[in-house]
Amino acid sequence: MTSPTRTVLERCIFCKITTGQDPNASIVYQNERICIFKDIRPAAEHHLLAVPKYHLDDVRSLTAAERPLLEEMRTELGNVLKDQYQIDLSEALFGFHIPPFTTVKHLHMHGMGPVGSMGFLSRMIFRPNTMWFNTDKAVLDRILPASQDETTQ
Repeated sequence: MTSPTRTVLERCIFCKITTGQDPNASIVYQNERICIFKDIRPAAEHHLLAVPKYHLDDVRSLTAAERPLLEEMRTELGNVLKDQYQIDLSEALFGFHIPPFTTVKHLHMHGMGPVGSMGFLSRMIFRPNTMWFNTDKAVLDRILPASQDETTQ
């Protein structure tokens, strides 16, 4: 279960971005729970990352309690891609790298598009539902709904 205290790690670059300590980050959207910014190594014409404003290591640390957070990350990434970058969401890709294939140990959802702008290597690195990258839907499907999670404990 998620700890009631929501920590921010001093050495985590994504924690620094969410707290405004990285002046080089290109933040495009934030609210009290999540922060969305441009990926420094874009794999598509528009490549964004959504992160929680508290530290979660990766998709393996997720519980049913984080379902609403993941759903919000996906919704807001889609809104930003559509509204700020005019990306048709049928041409977008959303998902997570699976450990050990993560470069930053802070949960982050990729949102990018159009998929047609991705090069060959990017298409391999972000190939949906492989051992190294899973779509948001695949990750959500593995997390029990909160009511089921509570009854199994």
